[in-house]
Amino acid sequence: MEKAALILEGGALRVLFTSGILDRLIQHGIEFEYVNGVSGGALCGVNYLSKQFGRTAETNLRFLHDKRYIGMRNLFLHGGIFNFDFLFGPISQTYIPFDYDTYLSSEQIFEVIATNCLTGQSDYFRKQEDNDQFEAVKASASMPLVSKIRKVEKRPYLDGGISSSIPYQRAIDLGYEKIVVILTQDIEYQKPENNARVNQLATRYYRKYPEFVKAFVTRPQRYNAELEEIDRLEKDGRLFVFRPEHPVDVARIEKDRGKLESLYNHGMAVTDKQLQRMVAYLNQK
Repeated sequence: MEKAALILEGGALRVLFTSGILDRLIQHGIEFEYVNGVSGGALCGVNYLSKQFGRTAETNLRFLHDKRYIGMRNLFLHGGIFNFDFLFGPISQTYIPFDYDTYLSSEQIFEVIATNCLTGQSDYFRKQEDNDQFEAVKASASMPLVSKIRKVEKRPYLDGGISSSIPYQRAIDLGYEKIVVILTQDIEYQKPENNARVNQLATRYYRKYPEFVKAFVTRPQRYNAELEEIDRLEKDGRLFVFRPEHPVDVARIEKDRGKLESLYNHGMAVTDKQLQRMVAYLNQK
């Protein structure tokens, strides 16, 4: 096991890129002592810890057009466009069984990051046998305005990316000197400002949670600042970064199976190119 940290950005279905990288790591038997994930990255992370090669890709490709999994009616019936009750119910129990035993017995530390609606800050939910971390995963992946607020330990939560889009700083704070980050956008990407109407809608919809609204409105500036700092740390040799080699033409709720398959394969190809460089970085004193 590498005495290092692995950080998984979100991005809804763009995490097919992340899943391609993680599947290659599974194939090569590479485990990180500490892993954290936000939003779709958290969903990828659970399958990485359960060592189930291809499970993230199979789930999203097989049920891409299944209205029980993705669809606007789920927003009204199940509290979100992505139906997590179906994902963690029939899919995980019957169609593509999740290996809970391997997941829970893994010695890897795994933290899920969700945004506390009361504080607008990140809370961290660590894997352990006596808590329901999967409720935190659902909360972390619940996108604002198209998902209901989820309660974890009786507190309200939404998308972890609102408070911490790329949580590399958490690994630094925990003392890790070797940190690998998986991004889901190319090196030129900058997050655009929120549409004014979207900010107004969020302000009205979450009026009971003013700190969450502040985090929502300021997210683009903070995200771009994180990218700038990641670039600096990468150039200084303090981080190793996997990212797409070209702009990602994949929507958050992408319906083109070919695009998603291509993105997954691109993640594998990028890993094949950079794996030895990553290993050298991890072994460098």
